[in-house]
Amino acid sequence: MEAKVYSVSGKASSKKATLADEVFGIEPNNHAIYLDVKQHLANKRQGTHKSKERNEVSGSTKKLKRQKGTGGARAGSSKSGTRVGGGRIFGPRPRNYSFKLNVKLKRLARKSAFSFQMRNDALMVLEDVNMDAIKTKDFVAMMTALSLTNDKVLLILGDKNDSVYLASRNLKKVKVVTADSFNTYDVLNARKVLVTQTAIGRIEEILN
Repeated sequence: MEAKVYSVSGKASSKKATLADEVFGIEPNNHAIYLDVKQHLANKRQGTHKSKERNEVSGSTKKLKRQKGTGGARAGSSKSGTRVGGGRIFGPRPRNYSFKLNVKLKRLARKSAFSFQMRNDALMVLEDVNMDAIKTKDFVAMMTALSLTNDKVLLILGDKNDSVYLASRNLKKVKVVTADSFNTYDVLNARKVLVTQTAIGRIEEILN
């Protein structure tokens, strides 16, 4: 399939970019997307949660009252989870939430994400972005020219470009990544995905 190529001034140029149907035009697999996003969010969890259980609470282990004959329920330690000030029953413990996914499934999820955005007209092809100076003002001007001032934007570059990255870093709704470091969550979380011409070839090379 072909797509228009836009300049950083926001105008459609006479150039056309050829996008591989195997990457940008497949039938999106919702379950693959779900699993990849789930893994991404799970990997971001710290898992440092901890509460004290009955063996960790400080206090006496003396039996509170005799076993039988009081007319009330049995009562053992004051550390019991059923008592105020006692331990937590089945509380959270530190754990690692990450899990494994097959590489082919992750590739399918990324292809599905691009195809989904392509169907929704949320993917634009840009000419290669270069900045002489690190100026957020220049980056904002580019976003304004593309009518993306208030949208959440993901910009995928072909190669690492510190000037572009640093110029965009202070903008809350903009994320700049390279073609070898994007993920399914970022692609779907953006209202508009901007892909440079150089990045298209890299993405197709990685996902095929």
